[in-house]
Amino acid sequence: TLLSARRSIYCVFTRHDKLTPAGSIAPEVSVDMPKGMFFKMLFYSLCDNTTYPGVNQLSSTLGGLSLQHSQQPESLRPVNLTQDRNILPVSPVLAPVPNLNSDLRKLNCSPDSFRCTLTNIPQTQALLNKAKLPLGLLLHPFRDLTQLPVITSSTIVRCRSCRTYINPFVAFIDQRRWKCNLCYRVNDVPEEFMYNPLTRSYGEPHKRPEVQNSTVEFIASSDYMLRPPQPAVYLFVLDVSYNAVEAGYLTIVCQSLLENLDKLPGDSRTRIGFITFDSTVQFYNLQEGLSQPQMLIVSDIDDVFLPTPDSLLVNLHESKELIKDLLNALPNMFTNTRETHSALGPALQAAFKLMSPTGGRISVFQSQLPSLGAGLLHSREDPNQRSSTKHLGPATDFYKKLALDCSGQQTAVDLFLLSSQYSDLASLACMSKYSAGCIYYYPSFHHSHNPAQSEKLQKDLKRYLTRKIGFEAVMRIRCTKGLSIHTFHGNLFVRSTDLLSLANVNPDAGFAVQMSIEESLTDTSLVCFQTALLYTSSKGERRIRVHTLCLPVVTSLADVYAGADVQAAVCLLANMAVDRSVSSSLSDARDALVNAVVDSLSAYISTASNLQQSTLIAPNSLKLFPLYILALLKQKAFRTGTSTRLDDRIYAMCQIKSQPLVHLMKMIHPNLYRIDRLTNEGTIHVNDRVVPQPPLQKLSAEKLTREGAFLMDCGSIFYIWIGKSCDNSFIKDVLGYPNYASVPQKLTQLPELDTVSSERARSFISWLRDSRPLSPVLQVIKDESPAKTDFFQHLVEDRTEAAFSYYEFLLHIQQQICK
Repeated sequence: TLLSARRSIYCVFTRHDKLTPAGSIAPEVSVDMPKGMFFKMLFYSLCDNTTYPGVNQLSSTLGGLSLQHSQQPESLRPVNLTQDRNILPVSPVLAPVPNLNSDLRKLNCSPDSFRCTLTNIPQTQALLNKAKLPLGLLLHPFRDLTQLPVITSSTIVRCRSCRTYINPFVAFIDQRRWKCNLCYRVNDVPEEFMYNPLTRSYGEPHKRPEVQNSTVEFIASSDYMLRPPQPAVYLFVLDVSYNAVEAGYLTIVCQSLLENLDKLPGDSRTRIGFITFDSTVQFYNLQEGLSQPQMLIVSDIDDVFLPTPDSLLVNLHESKELIKDLLNALPNMFTNTRETHSALGPALQAAFKLMSPTGGRISVFQSQLPSLGAGLLHSREDPNQRSSTKHLGPATDFYKKLALDCSGQQTAVDLFLLSSQYSDLASLACMSKYSAGCIYYYPSFHHSHNPAQSEKLQKDLKRYLTRKIGFEAVMRIRCTKGLSIHTFHGNLFVRSTDLLSLANVNPDAGFAVQMSIEESLTDTSLVCFQTALLYTSSKGERRIRVHTLCLPVVTSLADVYAGADVQAAVCLLANMAVDRSVSSSLSDARDALVNAVVDSLSAYISTASNLQQSTLIAPNSLKLFPLYILALLKQKAFRTGTSTRLDDRIYAMCQIKSQPLVHLMKMIHPNLYRIDRLTNEGTIHVNDRVVPQPPLQKLSAEKLTREGAFLMDCGSIFYIWIGKSCDNSFIKDVLGYPNYASVPQKLTQLPELDTVSSERARSFISWLRDSRPLSPVLQVIKDESPAKTDFFQHLVEDRTEAAFSYYEFLLHIQQQICK
């Protein structure tokens, strides 16, 4: 008996490390339990089933260890939200790791590129409905990567049925056949794929880079082109009306272009052009051979035409000197203008005509409400109607139609709105939304009165002009049979059910996708999602970037909750709420966000029979859900009241729809750190820099102290709040002033001082800055400064006139659940 038992033990032990962490041999036995306990229980079960002691007996013999507790993953630990008020972790929240075996986990796609709201996929739509959680994907497909396997093979291996690209999650039946992980078709391995260029070996297709990496880029063949790859073409459309000239943005734009002209992505074919406009449209002939740029004015804005179609977009290298001459002259050309009108629509019509033959990028700089010609707009800014649905949508379909025409000709329109007054961003934003462009907004922009905005424009332009760009792109998202993709969010045009048209794609653009489960996933334990982005690089290469994500399928509600990715869920809900605000109303969108919390926590509480109904309990995976939703409700996009300007609200909505998750989360729930007591404890080393890691503080005034200094990271802006009684040594060593009273009201930079405190503070802020593409503006705020309202509005856990505190919100959620 012992011999056979020993053989059984050996068999089970060899299988034991194949179990997933959630697996177990008997209901009472968890693979997470201490080894001694596991062996003892296993031995009892193998040697003599009749004398197998119960869990309770074993617990007492092994020092009262709770088996039940060791079975439950940390993500399912119940948290009493009304009692445990300090739930914010001290370090930033990381994406949950899918519950896969270690081999698959190593091969899986980075959550920075591709993540799902649920890392455990419910087997059926009914199970998903029970969980009351959203199912969708958050994508950052073209982000800057330090390591990217680039594959130049002449054969790109794809499934013959569903066209999925071969990836780490396919199954090799033998050396000559592979099974698709999305539609399960068996495909042949092409002869060329048998050779591995990295190892220079033959007969190991499973070791090819395409099968070892979940993010790869293929150099595409001519099969992936409808026409020869286009050159990089850049057209700048500049507002030169009185408002624009007075604001002084032209100097910054022209200077940035002069500094970065040689860094514009492209090759020897790169072309560039300029259009300016006020009540007329001005073109610039920059043909090689001219002694100076020629301005050509078209005053017939009702039927705008191109005065010399062939010399307005010129080769950057051949006409470089003329381009520099124009950029040096432009800021002063309109200095004495008294022209207050803006013919933006006709200027865009001309830009479209100019770009149509090639495609490319139109960069529009606008400073006011368009007042002449096609696309003219009237002010809709009524302080009492700032959240009404009719003002959240466009006033005209001109800009959307123009954007769709541009998209059809592979042209994206990027908008820079530099305005000191209402400009109807709800209408203007359409030109970027539907052409896959991007939107930048600088409220109250003025080169001298608002230095922070000037600095931001300068830094944004440097990134904008030099970052990588993909032209004439399309993106397709595929998923395992049984799952279906149905709604897309982002700046894009949906060409067919799963094909997105992106005239331009940039590394800072994020997208979101809603999904549903159409057929039961009973036949599989894993599902996969794959996104393929086909684009033309600025050097004229056709490329395909492919990301593949693999997740387990689960059958229990507990496992669905255990795998919830709370940040991804909040970002998807935010996208859905923007659509709801425009199609229905802002109050409907707000109700839907609150109901998402009420429904999911109510469903969770009803599944756990041992929980007290009188308290608000959440699984650990969702403990931050109410806090994040409250923060979202206080965001400019969704807050109530009339204090939020319409353009500010619309811009916040545009950002929600186009930002990658990591940046969107900072906008929703900023990070707050105390920085007057930075130490070497827990520092990290980045290159040659020692970076302090202060703990996160909850967003509440109760965490602020007048003796301290606090840094709030809101993504696009850093606030440093200085308390009235802040230690003079910090003010002197970090800010460079002798005491609190001498610190100026408008301080936007930290001096480089030769002190330990200065080095620590600058090192920490630089490290935060380096983690994002667009450099945030820094604003130092004194305790009694009028600007402190900007800082305090981000303290989302506190009560405001129009909104709950975090504790009040929890009580409200609890009341709704108990109804």
